[in-house]
Amino acid sequence: MPVDGFNWVCGVDEAGRGPLAGPVFAACVVLNPDYRIDGLADSKALNENQRNRLTLAIKRHAVAWAIGSASVKEIDRINILQASLLAMKRAVESLSFVPDRVLVDGNHSPRLRFPVSTIVRGDSLIPEISAASILAKTARDAVMVALHQRFPHYGFDRHKGYSTEEHITALQIHGASVVHRRSFAPVRELIIKRGGSWSS
Repeated sequence: MPVDGFNWVCGVDEAGRGPLAGPVFAACVVLNPDYRIDGLADSKALNENQRNRLTLAIKRHAVAWAIGSASVKEIDRINILQASLLAMKRAVESLSFVPDRVLVDGNHSPRLRFPVSTIVRGDSLIPEISAASILAKTARDAVMVALHQRFPHYGFDRHKGYSTEEHITALQIHGASVVHRRSFAPVRELIIKRGGSWSS
């Protein structure tokens, strides 16, 4: 979609800044101006079935798309904001398509070799960013469901690592796993209380 005289716009968004566990993901999307994908919106405003349906449409009809992530170890080492920007950078730099401009949701952007603009609430305003938010969310959710197979007692398949009552209770019972973000206060405080030990 042309924006401000630029022809190929790449939308970028992340998913997973808030959870207590798991990696943070980012995605970037260059939409096809000749193919409208109906229903694009901020991923948080969509249910799981809608996100999954739109993910298939985006991957099939976008001019280009890519997904990047940053690990739990990277989150703990450089903080969640910098890890989110790193995931964004990895996504954009792995694109097979060179965009004219990159639009990033929020008010922070990674350092890129392309012109970059940040847009607050871009995930609900710019179709390219909406599409990126959907890809990032579904990619991260899939990883959290896979992690549930390794760590079934935390309920990652249900809350995806967010700080729900179920998750906090499981942390108190089982301790923190190696996929929990030890730099996040609830996890860090629990580890201290347990003498600095992990459960698995």
